[in-house]
Amino acid sequence: MKIGYRTLKTAVGAALAIAIAQLIGLHNFASAGIIVILCVQVTKKRSLEAARARFTACVVAIGFAALFFTVFGYHPWTIGLLLLLFIPVTVRLKVNEGIATSSVIILHLYAAKELTWALIVNELLLVIVGIGVALLVNMYMPSAEKQLKEYRRIVEDLFRIILKEVVRYLRTNELDWDGKELPLTADMLEQAKKLAIRHADNQLWRNEDEYVRYFRMRERQLEIIERMLPLVTSLTYTVEQRIMVADFIDELSDAIHPGNTADRFLRRLAAMREEFKEMPLPKTREQFEERAALFHLVRELEQYLIIKSQFHPGNEAEKRRRLLPFG
Repeated sequence: MKIGYRTLKTAVGAALAIAIAQLIGLHNFASAGIIVILCVQVTKKRSLEAARARFTACVVAIGFAALFFTVFGYHPWTIGLLLLLFIPVTVRLKVNEGIATSSVIILHLYAAKELTWALIVNELLLVIVGIGVALLVNMYMPSAEKQLKEYRRIVEDLFRIILKEVVRYLRTNELDWDGKELPLTADMLEQAKKLAIRHADNQLWRNEDEYVRYFRMRERQLEIIERMLPLVTSLTYTVEQRIMVADFIDELSDAIHPGNTADRFLRRLAAMREEFKEMPLPKTREQFEERAALFHLVRELEQYLIIKSQFHPGNEAEKRRRLLPFG
């Protein structure tokens, strides 16, 4: 049986909150532990959002309870009427996550059969202790940096394998690849993106979403590769332009890494397209269709590279347009 970080933090936090509430002499001190259980979330950002929602909902709940119990008295149907109006208000205020916590506070006030300032302060302190301890224990989150780097390495290796298979077909016409790397890459990217989002949500005082942007960028590139594959397999004749494209993709596959801005390859691709224009025109229908498919493939490669180039903020769109004078 494996005990996760969240389970451990929840258990320690609940015990600590109850101990603090009991130490300072609060009534219903066990409720501080319940609040901790409800507030500990998977990320620091989610914990802060939950804490805000629960505290706001509890303050609103105390106001509703004071009004309803004063006007209608302490009856079961008063609780029903109160919740009937209170819950839509929390939804409207977008703090409905705090309904469970605030309902506990409402029931405390109902059970007391009286409403005093001392009781209100007691309930507010219960909420503050519970939320405070939950935020405290949730400040520790294990770093996902190492795992994210490993995902990045695996994804880049899979991209390299896929592109090498494209190169092999362009050079030899051999088509015995089963394509298993394609769904595997998509699955890796989905897992990595979820972890990257969670990692970003744990960075409260700095904007650290580079991994999220990186894996989304690779997702878009994978879509282009999937569009390229039917074009590649439609090529049947070995012509000079086909070998040039194969050599280009081969070199590109060896340069897959986070720091590659793709600018060098964009310049090379532009030069290669200019070379294509200077070559003799196709003489047969088959040659024309082959050349058209190759031009389409080059356009897809262009989009693949532009996506990578856009990943780095230093590469302005204007700079890319200047590098790509394609007709």
